[in-house]
Amino acid sequence: MFRLDAGSGVPIYRQLMQQVRQEVLLGRLSPGDRLPTVKEIVDALAVNPNTVAKAYRELEHEGVVYSRQGKGTFVADTSATLPLDAPPALLAGLTRWVRKARAEGLTSDQMRALLAEALDEPDAEADPEPGNARRAARSPRRIGGVA
Repeated sequence: MFRLDAGSGVPIYRQLMQQVRQEVLLGRLSPGDRLPTVKEIVDALAVNPNTVAKAYRELEHEGVVYSRQGKGTFVADTSATLPLDAPPALLAGLTRWVRKARAEGLTSDQMRALLAEALDEPDAEADPEPGNARRAARSPRRIGGVA
């Protein structure tokens, strides 16, 4: 279920948290589903048990999971665990964008930076139409060496 990127600079517990959140949002984990035990993750990924426990504690604090002593950690049944209901065409468009970005030589971190930049654009929600004149008039912005 989990995969780690030691070179990402993101702490392991945060990577684990993000992956659980993503699995919940995509509907791959549903309320009541049991997460792997700390021991199972430690054995599979060779990480410190305290790291896994910290990720699970943080997720519990956020309301994404709950723990039952001796039973395990489970996905909570709250608004924090509602699956994303995205149109299939939207996912297909994003998948095409990722393929094109990879073909252009962008790394996953560079693609994440571009997505974060797009999400932070002040007009991202106000003007969903492509070809916004203000955006088109701007020169390309460099993000971590990416134009």
